[in-house]
Amino acid sequence: MSKFLPLAAYDTAADGRYQLLPLKLTPLKEDRYVLTNMVGEYAVASRQTVSSLVRHTLRPTDPKYQELRTKHFLRDADSNVAIDLLVLKARTRYQKLADFTSLHIFVVSLRCEHSCPYCQVSRQSDDRSAYDMSTETASKALELVFRSPSPAIKIEFQGGEPLLNFPLIKFIVESAIEINNRAPRPLQFVITTNLALLTDEVLAFCKAHEILISTSLDGPRDLHNANRPRPGRDSYERACSGIAKAREALGYDRVSALMTTTRASLGRPREIVDEYLRQGFNNIFFRALSPYGFAIKTKTYAAYDTDEWLKFYFEGLNYIVELNKGGRPFVESYAATILTKMLTPFDTGYVDLMSPAGIGIGAVVYNYDGDIYASDESRMLAEMGDRTFCIGNVHKDDYEKIFISDALLTPLEESFSASAPMCSDCAFEPYCGADPVFHYATQGDFVGSKPMSGFCEKNMAIFRALINMMEEDADTERLFRRWASF
Repeated sequence: MSKFLPLAAYDTAADGRYQLLPLKLTPLKEDRYVLTNMVGEYAVASRQTVSSLVRHTLRPTDPKYQELRTKHFLRDADSNVAIDLLVLKARTRYQKLADFTSLHIFVVSLRCEHSCPYCQVSRQSDDRSAYDMSTETASKALELVFRSPSPAIKIEFQGGEPLLNFPLIKFIVESAIEINNRAPRPLQFVITTNLALLTDEVLAFCKAHEILISTSLDGPRDLHNANRPRPGRDSYERACSGIAKAREALGYDRVSALMTTTRASLGRPREIVDEYLRQGFNNIFFRALSPYGFAIKTKTYAAYDTDEWLKFYFEGLNYIVELNKGGRPFVESYAATILTKMLTPFDTGYVDLMSPAGIGIGAVVYNYDGDIYASDESRMLAEMGDRTFCIGNVHKDDYEKIFISDALLTPLEESFSASAPMCSDCAFEPYCGADPVFHYATQGDFVGSKPMSGFCEKNMAIFRALINMMEEDADTERLFRRWASF
């Protein structure tokens, strides 16, 4: 029987040569490859350089040798500290796992006066108070929120339209502050609202408790009103008026907006960016439709494919780069999130790009009826009748039972990208996420077939493009490095 040689036989650094550190590589463009290590540092090299590297024939006099050594792709007798640095960066990158669940989403009502066809929530009409969360359910949920070991807590109010149950928002905020005073830690509140029902009372309460406002802005008037219809056909006017009033009352940087790409949006990325500029925003998040809830029932999700969305995305991204080069600072937030993972040792905590998956770890959702879901998308899946990702109920289950439930741990374990088929060999794995909810919704499996995954197709195209753009233009690289700290 053959046996492994002793460990010393593999330590090529000991005799003056170099030793490879863990790395992955993927074709990038033409004969170039992108290489990444276990903490996401990347290098671009020709096929010839890669061949020399893996054959241990790359010479120390080669400029690429020095870059690869500095970025921890190899170590030699002069770089024994590389292992310690790699460990430190890996520990930093996975620190958020120890924090565990900082974002807690309260669905205070399913009622809504909008009827957006792409809505992921099976929203109810605004007179259906049976779909409001009760104070009893809210109190039980708050008990669980403050069991979280996270050093900071964020509570976000969603719906439906959460302002239709504003008295409960007041109750939750005041109760959370009282609980937090017993063992203080940073506590933040966000109301996600369409702003149509914004009042002076709401703004006064938000100012008193430093509550942030998050809203939707899909683009110019005609596009926004078409995407987000409501009685009176004045969704755009109410949104813009609400943004202005909220800024005046709370501060300019206390209001953010998010857009959703519909079929009608596809040819208009520049107009949408211009609208954000007109409204005084310094960033935009180009968001694709998601395969959940009402968007499936109305067949809105099937309105375009990934290739069409990518064409929209890159036209918008290139326009934003042009604006920056012309002296107008503006950020595409999804690219900035990815660039932070590419260019720094830090993880942004963006749930869709976490591995292990962000479900339960990055966020948890308390539904109006007391059911608890591993993510907002999990809750939307349940609205379609599939409760696979329901991890408990505030009235029936304690903290331990909820967060060690098979409904949470099984998809986390099975979808871990570092060991998932194809993901484990992909150079882009350090930047990507597992997203078992998306793959279950689209393929009926927590892992999914990666060649058939719209999630993979979209993200791999963006990863490649961002690296290519930095490699081909020094000004763009400097811009993107600024975005990485946005």
